[in-house]
Amino acid sequence: MANHGSADTDRTGESAQRWRDARLSPAERADALIALMTLAEKAAQLVGVWVGADASGQGVAPHQDEMRNGTPWPELIRYGLGQLTRPFGSAPVDPVLGARSLAASQAQIAAASRFGIPAQVHEECLTGFATWGATAFPTPLSWGASFDAELIELMSGRIGRSMRAAGVHQGLAPVLDVTRDYRWGRTEETIGEDPYLVGVIGAAYVRGLEQAGIVATLKHFAGYSASRGGRNLAPVPMGRRELADVVLPPFEMALRLGGARSVMHSYAEIDGVPVAADEGLLTGVLREDWGFTGTVVADYFAVRFLQTLHGVAAAAADAAGLALKAGIDVELPTVDAYGAPLLEAVRAGTVDEALVDRALRRVLIQKAQLGLLDEPATDAAAHPAPAQSLVFDDEENQQIALRLAREAVILLRNRGGVLPLPTGRRIALIGPVADEPLAMLGCYSFPVHVSAHTGHGLGLEIASLRESLSELIPGLAYSPGCTVDGDDTSGIAAAAAVAADCDVCVLAVGDRSGLFGRGTSGEGCDAADLRLPGVQPELVRAVLATGTPVVLVLLAGRPYALGEEVEDAAGIVCAFFPGQRGGQALAEVLTGVVNPSGRLPVSVPRDAGGLPATYLSPPLGRRSQVSSIDPTPAFPFGFGLGYTAFEWSDAGVAGHRENAIQPTEWPVDGEVTVQITVRNAGARPGTEVVQLYLHDPVAQTTRPVVRLVGFARVSLEPGQQARVSFTVPADLASFTGVRGRRIVEPGDVELRFGRSSAHTEAAVPLRLVGLEREVGHQRRLVSVIEVEAGAPLTHTAPEAGG
Repeated sequence: MANHGSADTDRTGESAQRWRDARLSPAERADALIALMTLAEKAAQLVGVWVGADASGQGVAPHQDEMRNGTPWPELIRYGLGQLTRPFGSAPVDPVLGARSLAASQAQIAAASRFGIPAQVHEECLTGFATWGATAFPTPLSWGASFDAELIELMSGRIGRSMRAAGVHQGLAPVLDVTRDYRWGRTEETIGEDPYLVGVIGAAYVRGLEQAGIVATLKHFAGYSASRGGRNLAPVPMGRRELADVVLPPFEMALRLGGARSVMHSYAEIDGVPVAADEGLLTGVLREDWGFTGTVVADYFAVRFLQTLHGVAAAAADAAGLALKAGIDVELPTVDAYGAPLLEAVRAGTVDEALVDRALRRVLIQKAQLGLLDEPATDAAAHPAPAQSLVFDDEENQQIALRLAREAVILLRNRGGVLPLPTGRRIALIGPVADEPLAMLGCYSFPVHVSAHTGHGLGLEIASLRESLSELIPGLAYSPGCTVDGDDTSGIAAAAAVAADCDVCVLAVGDRSGLFGRGTSGEGCDAADLRLPGVQPELVRAVLATGTPVVLVLLAGRPYALGEEVEDAAGIVCAFFPGQRGGQALAEVLTGVVNPSGRLPVSVPRDAGGLPATYLSPPLGRRSQVSSIDPTPAFPFGFGLGYTAFEWSDAGVAGHRENAIQPTEWPVDGEVTVQITVRNAGARPGTEVVQLYLHDPVAQTTRPVVRLVGFARVSLEPGQQARVSFTVPADLASFTGVRGRRIVEPGDVELRFGRSSAHTEAAVPLRLVGLEREVGHQRRLVSVIEVEAGAPLTHTAPEAGG
């Protein structure tokens, strides 16, 4: 391949050397390089190209032209290349050969252009490095169910190190969309319905990834999960107050507490304005208000969608101009509007080249930080990794996956001590997900996303619930009863007969994850209501009618209605796609090997309709006398049981005697420390999740009845107790007032210690005192938790930069 000349010989002078000088700041190097570049070279850095790694290890996979709009590979990289899209995540490829293929592609990219700059490589990593043979961790709803930020950071660190070893620079995770409508297919990718929980867990994921050297990408900024009717890409009927108080805080937290270096915008339109064209959001809020200096990358094909789906651009060039002006720096997954249409628009004067330079500067600064502007490039992507270093599913990864799955299993009901399952009794296992390994995985795991459609097998050992439970309870009687989403009821009678002949029945129902209609959960797999898919409700009714005690196991990507239809179930256990070791974790919880400690990151509805509704509702969003619909959930946010009992006592303000007459004063610019004692009063070790909620009864705008402002996992031996303290900054009481500014308002409030959002153990009355105070992006974002008497500290989220 011909080289188009050296950047240092084409132009002489000090500036031609400066961009290679690693002693200069990334910004200085970027500025020096921009001065040397032609328009075509600039635009080439603002696009990705979607290619697959060749299984032979020789470079770009053959027959990939359809992913590049038919443009030959040499032509695409003639002027350089900004990003390579998912070289590992497009087809099953041996990791070692994939890394060699990527290195060969990088060498071709460097040799083809004047400046010899490798591409930045991105991959999906929501439930693990999305490549053949990499550990499939639990989905984000399981992260939320664990309430364990430290474990999530540990997991993402392992994911990040695997990606760096393969030559990847950027991971398209975490998803920080706050759940707003459970019918949305991508609910499984969300962490939960509370912005504080999403922010703390999401920031932990970012820290692990960034500390491993991977650029974390926050998505989808913003509003994506609030689409009308829970339909993917549907318009978002959201006011700016809901946006500011519910949707945006997790992104703030992940930027400040996690240090994320990239953001992916949302496909959504909010109040008629597509986010991809929303300068007020992508530049005004993100950069001017929050001070973000990293890159904004387009969600796949979203720049062109401004023309083809949203109808706010007449042609690709117009779409490119709108996106650049709004603040999108890189078009993904492959070159389109930022290619020839953008070049023509700049040359015609309809798009200002200064917008190209602005985006380019951000891209080059990030490449300098990654070592991609050095000579030779210091990045590992330019060099094949040794075979022995590319094991992506080792024992440590699997143990983390197992630990997280165990912590994420939620026990919702246990009548008559039906759990743990009795020994020496006849146990039936019924249901369409009972013997399906893929029932453990979400849609962005590689086996579901790619492997299941290729005929190459899954690439991992994934035990089903039946396989795992059979190891602990030999002689299980089994019948599937029906499929997840079919209409064939012919197997239901036989399944009910199996259940009737046993002492206890475990009934496993739920979802099949997939993409765009190939599943019942996942991207593009939205639900019309929250009834179990297919004929599973008929199976549930038939099995419950046998009179055999039933333990209902929900293996799903969203909460389904668990109201009157399952009132006769003796036990209910829930797991949200718990990963490749999820079968073992579920079996251990069902048999008592593991004491469950998961808590609901989303409420479980009582009825299949009456949506959307989450726990973050003001009084009139709850049950009232003015509506015949009761939205009270079957199981509230934060709820979960275990096999031991915890007593809570002695709640109050640190350093203050309880005063029944006057609330304790809490300065609007200060903090307060509240405490409670938790004791394990049961006979076995266990973990309690102590939750702290803010109740603001009178405010200038309507407020949620309660909202989460702190949580702690507290593990205790039988008889052991711990004093749990939450130091809460008044900033956490802030909200968007009537004038559209975030304020801390004086007045009476309560901090409530709860076992869930609906179960208050103790309320501490407080009075915010002082003048109304406006706060901004530099406000304090988290409570600080201390656990005394030997119980472990589970999460303290330090604020970056003090």
